[in-house]
Amino acid sequence: MRTLKNMIAVDWRSGKDRYYFFFKDTETYTRFDIGDHSVPDGYPASVNSGNWDSFHSDIKNLRFGFSTTNLYKFDGQEAFDRDYLLLFYYEGETPMCCWYDQDDDKVTRRKPVADTHWRPILPYFDNIVAGTWWETGGANWIGKPSPFRFLMNDGQSFWFDIYKTDVLLQSIDEHSWPGLELYQNRILTGVQNDRTLEQSLFHIFLTNNEFMTYTIPDGELVHGPKKVDEHTWSGLLRD
Repeated sequence: MRTLKNMIAVDWRSGKDRYYFFFKDTETYTRFDIGDHSVPDGYPASVNSGNWDSFHSDIKNLRFGFSTTNLYKFDGQEAFDRDYLLLFYYEGETPMCCWYDQDDDKVTRRKPVADTHWRPILPYFDNIVAGTWWETGGANWIGKPSPFRFLMNDGQSFWFDIYKTDVLLQSIDEHSWPGLELYQNRILTGVQNDRTLEQSLFHIFLTNNEFMTYTIPDGELVHGPKKVDEHTWSGLLRD
């Protein structure tokens, strides 16, 4: 049975919703199907160019990632219902951002974070362990306020809107993240379940194979810490 560590989780919105978990020590990944609430056969699998396009060689340098819908369009694409996975990583000592097109299942572009609208997060880049798009409801369009929340490994968190130029720094406490303060030094990664008919959920994974769950956008603690096991995350601990 796997002990969760050095792991990055990301959400996937194109087609059937799912999560992907990257295990950097072994350069492998697992797919968790939300509808089936389980990992299908064949995982974990090696990360290669056949499943993660040209980004496969950078998995070991991945820091965090998350999905967006309708926020980006490139090369004449229609933005409506366009899903991109944003992957933040290091290329040497340079913080980078990769846009992975979920609809076409390929890397669209890469840029240094300093050359993107994400540049305000650079002072915190080394400390970020998780981030997610904190949608507030309604239609999502390019230009609409688009807040994101980030968790760090130093007891801090922050908000950032891609159409603004600064961040809102907060301590992890009962006001910002109810119940998380006691576990702030154990955060491994986080991932969103984007739900249509109910509030979305944000799962925060901790050391010792535990997790906590919060609502989006209200930020209320749903439960946790709870154990990651065959009931809560079937197949995730598979070696």
